[in-house]
Amino acid sequence: MSGNTPPAAGGPAGPAEPGAAARRRRLRADARRNIDALLEAAKQVFATTGVDAPAKRICDLAGVGVGTLYRHFPQRADLVAAVFRREVDACAASAAELAATHEPGAALEQWLHRYTEFLATKRGLAAALHRIDPEGTALSAYFRERFEPVLGSLLEAAAAAGEIRADVTAAELLHAVANLCVSAPGYGADQSRRMVSLLVDGLRHRAAARRGRS
Repeated sequence: MSGNTPPAAGGPAGPAEPGAAARRRRLRADARRNIDALLEAAKQVFATTGVDAPAKRICDLAGVGVGTLYRHFPQRADLVAAVFRREVDACAASAAELAATHEPGAALEQWLHRYTEFLATKRGLAAALHRIDPEGTALSAYFRERFEPVLGSLLEAAAAAGEIRADVTAAELLHAVANLCVSAPGYGADQSRRMVSLLVDGLRHRAAARRGRS
């Protein structure tokens, strides 16, 4: 045979591939860090300045260039929706953490307060979210898909432990808390937290009465 035989697998052409794969992994990790930094910065800037804040302010806080922002989020609507979904995901994920470290009733109460904090973020994004999704269908569906299962698990655990009444659904409770968090003029976050605490006391009342009769 002539010397034109292609190199065998694992020959001279092989070692370059692991290095290329490692570079791709580093690039993906760098992109992920940039996205996380942008979303955290956008959340903070939106809370203080509004969703129409200058892109440079967000980028300066995130420590990235404006080009990086537009590469990942070409439209402001893309950034707003991503901030909203990130907050939904973080709130939903906290349910498992609370369930693992608290008694069922306490985990439920703390998660409802965490949800109350999320609602304050959502109110800040409300006008922009309406522009993105005027009918409220896509983002509302995401909201329900993430929150109803985790809250349902917390409710089931607390009811099974005899700490709350067992006839309340996750959808009902999410709606009730959202309504309680619509503050009247002159009231703020403290009032919302107080109202949610009173709601949780109501969930516990029937369970406590049942234990007293047994």
